[in-house]
Amino acid sequence: MRKLFVTQFMTLDGVMEAPGGEPGHPHTGWVFDFMGEQQQQWKLKETQDTETLLIGRVTYESFFGAWPEREGPFAEKMNSMEKVVVSSTLTDPEWNNTTVLTGDIIDGVKNLKLGEGGPIQVPGSNSLVHLLLENGLVDELVLMTFPVTVGSGLKVFPDNESKTEWSLGESETFDSGVRVDTYRSITG
Repeated sequence: MRKLFVTQFMTLDGVMEAPGGEPGHPHTGWVFDFMGEQQQQWKLKETQDTETLLIGRVTYESFFGAWPEREGPFAEKMNSMEKVVVSSTLTDPEWNNTTVLTGDIIDGVKNLKLGEGGPIQVPGSNSLVHLLLENGLVDELVLMTFPVTVGSGLKVFPDNESKTEWSLGESETFDSGVRVDTYRSITG
């Protein structure tokens, strides 16, 4: 079975919204105050080790608006890897190697995990991440926590009544104070 992992930039108060300058949030771009070479190299390796990107439509539109025009190893990987977009409105994706997952999302993700291939990465995609967490489909959480609070915004974890236990795997702290923790589901 393929590993599905959620990877998020996150503030100390659990916000994952608008890390890279997306409009509409009062503190948009909060990642850039701390993003250094160590984090960039870490994210490059994480992406290079990924086979499939699973994203929601909003994240797809953001990524598609940025990556096809960029160059370098990170852009080459993002543009060439398999991408699966969960959407009920997107019908004809233009980005290279992109398919659309429609219909029953839970069954579609289960089938994706049962298929051939390597790790499946889910970045951003707040609604999709909440759905995956609520249905026990996340094998690992990779949380890159930035030493900042922004007070409001979309949170990594949904408000619900379910309980999931996680086991801490790797942990690394960069010179900037940014910390990456990898958790593995032990109840999902």
